[in-house]
Amino acid sequence: MTETNPPAAATLLRQFHAVRQHSLALAAPLSAEDQGIQSMPDASPVKWHLAHATWFFETVLLMRQMDGYAPFDPAYQYLFNSYYEALGPRHPRPQRGLISRPSAQDVQAYRRYVDAAVERLLALAGPDELAAVAPVLALGLHHEQQHQELMLTDILHAFSCNPLLPAYRPAAAGPAPAAQAAPLRWLRQPGGTVDIGHRDNGFCFDNELPRHSVLLEPYEIADRLVTCGEYAAFIADGGYRRPGLWLSDGWAAIQAQALRAPIYWLDAADPRAGSNDGNDGGWHVFGLHGLAPLDAAAPVVNLSFFEAAAYAEWAGARLPTEAEWEAASDAEGIRQLTGHVWQWTRSSYDPYPGFRPLPGVAAEYNGKFMVGQLVLRGGSFATPAGHARPSYRNFFPPAARWQFSGVRLARDL
Repeated sequence: MTETNPPAAATLLRQFHAVRQHSLALAAPLSAEDQGIQSMPDASPVKWHLAHATWFFETVLLMRQMDGYAPFDPAYQYLFNSYYEALGPRHPRPQRGLISRPSAQDVQAYRRYVDAAVERLLALAGPDELAAVAPVLALGLHHEQQHQELMLTDILHAFSCNPLLPAYRPAAAGPAPAAQAAPLRWLRQPGGTVDIGHRDNGFCFDNELPRHSVLLEPYEIADRLVTCGEYAAFIADGGYRRPGLWLSDGWAAIQAQALRAPIYWLDAADPRAGSNDGNDGGWHVFGLHGLAPLDAAAPVVNLSFFEAAAYAEWAGARLPTEAEWEAASDAEGIRQLTGHVWQWTRSSYDPYPGFRPLPGVAAEYNGKFMVGQLVLRGGSFATPAGHARPSYRNFFPPAARWQFSGVRLARDL
């Protein structure tokens, strides 16, 4: 994380309030019962996300920077720690849905208590104290924004397990979807020596540093994302039945789980799709707005890395490396870089040359996960405004399907 000339206390307070209020707005459509469910070990209840983001401010900021701060409830240090070994034991991740108490109302009280303490800290901080507080506060805000997106990915998975397929929020009236996407164009990139990594004085995570040079061969990258209609053609052509298209672990996964389509796609044989508005017998897709007929022009979403790589193989292309993606992010004609889906790359999540983790407790934030993960670039429709940037390195295991992840193609010249 780098940030010079920290903002004034009033600016930090406005940023703090904006992020904290957005989390509450995301939780507002959900009942207390909705907020407490955990549909799989990789997901967490919305209530837990709300409490954990607050725990971060309490534990990493207030308990270290504010003299005389008294924690809201010492038991919360155990309940809402995520993976920080240096901070002691924690409640097992797969059992977060068993935490019926504290209640959703208690978590709201916890948030108000910590918010008031942060406000006091900023009001009383002198220049030196503010210089120490500002980077930790910024990290906490970006951390909460990460959990804001996870609140949506996790509740969508939970609702997909409900036979009623409830909508998180009904879709607003708007123009009809486009009949088809614009033709895909290939943008030629010269390669050569390029610099990647964070390059200004604004916020970034430690895994985006240091900026360094990478040698790229000439390549082409697609100007837009792969669409649902294109992915449906892959399925129709036997994409999930042809082992030659798949990486070994991916093929094993789809066989073990009998996968034949993206996680939230329902075909005409599924009675839940058949009951929806007199459908035409084609694919339906379950999303945050409920169940709807497949929009062929929309970017395909909720793919694993294995599915993305198999599609690329079928299409006679490949996935870009993260260096190729970042180098092309300012290419003329490139579209849909962010605000649609996270885009799988072919790059393992490894440290950059010269990487150093953040000091103190935050050293566990990123570096310890640099094994067995693949990098995604861009940002999705659920990524909070101002959170993404071209150097941002998201990462997940290759089998993860419940994230808002999709495909941009590349190919060698």
